[in-house]
Amino acid sequence: MILKRNNAVLFFIIFVFFFSCDKKRVFDEYKGVNGNWETTDTIQFVFDQKDTINPYNLFLNIRNTNEYPFNNLFLIVSLKQPDSLVKIDTLEFAMTKPDGSLLGEGFSDIKESKLWYQENFKFKQAGKYTVKIQHALRETGSVSGIEELKGVTDIGFRIEKTK
Repeated sequence: MILKRNNAVLFFIIFVFFFSCDKKRVFDEYKGVNGNWETTDTIQFVFDQKDTINPYNLFLNIRNTNEYPFNNLFLIVSLKQPDSLVKIDTLEFAMTKPDGSLLGEGFSDIKESKLWYQENFKFKQAGKYTVKIQHALRETGSVSGIEELKGVTDIGFRIEKTK
């Protein structure tokens, strides 16, 4: 009995170690919004980038629950470079399957979606960058946006090495 328990503990430690080694990660941070993302809440990430030669993949990570009421997500994302030049994108992502179940990874009622922002992106300058993210959802036929987006628990930004 003790031997089986020790083997299970050893297996768990090896499993956690194996999956926690993330050699591609350069930057990975999350900000919580407690299940309600207000339209006025701009989520901001600041990071230093020194490498201007190699390409990187940039991702937006969204954690949401079954309370998320839409099948897609519109985001306005701005990337401010060290020279103050700002690049702004409006992006749309699918958040559910055709049957209405959430896309994303996770074993609980919280799913995490890793959404492409930029592929093979080269930072043109070394220095401090700022990424700002806002949701831009509107109901069909409505001009004004959704004031409070339910079901979103966390917003993340991730930079990965491509090689």
